Amino acid sequence: MWFLYLLSYLSLIIQICVIVLSVAAGLYYLAEFVEEYTVFSGKVIKVIIIVTFVIYGGLFIFEDLPTSMIVCGVISQILHIFVLRTFPFFIPMSIPFIGTIVFAIINHYLAFSYFTSVYYPFSEVLTYFTLCLWIVPFAFFVSLCANENVLPTIIEKRPLLSDDSDVVTNYFSRRGKRYGLLSFFNYAKESILPQRIKKTF
Repeated sequence: MWFLYLLSYLSLIIQICVIVLSVAAGLYYLAEFVEEYTVFSGKVIKVIIIVTFVIYGGLFIFEDLPTSMIVCGVISQILHIFVLRTFPFFIPMSIPFIGTIVFAIINHYLAFSYFTSVYYPFSEVLTYFTLCLWIVPFAFFVSLCANENVLPTIIEKRPLLSDDSDVVTNYFSRRGKRYGLLSFFNYAKESILPQRIKKTF
């Protein structure tokens, strides 16, 4: 009996490793897709935001959720639309970006406060968190790598590094420094996974 009990722990560890690898592979695929199809990704995020608006409307009409939760959620989606206006670029010090972070914290606090005081099945609570609170920020998180391969535009407000460099020289000099989600996965792939060396005959 104890042998099967120990094997169950080994099986649990293997299952966790498989789940983590599957999630990492899915995130890597999504990051590559967003980097390749930036305009389409922006349209998909806009549709997700509109669907979230519709979900909040349905919650307001058909459910007994507090009005403060729904109003803060709608304000959060409006701020997401303002953040989407500069997509694929994100300006961390802008008011909409800071507002999305603040309202994400407020929405989580209101949701945790309400769902701990009123009983709902776990599947319904997880549905609310997934569709109303997590899916749009997750889409923005995955799309952080999208601006790495975009040519410079007037949205870039940073001054050039030196007086004698132009926009194109500055752009190509910065291409070596990549900080997005896809570059993180590429770094992890190169440093963790073994590389196959092709034999030359």
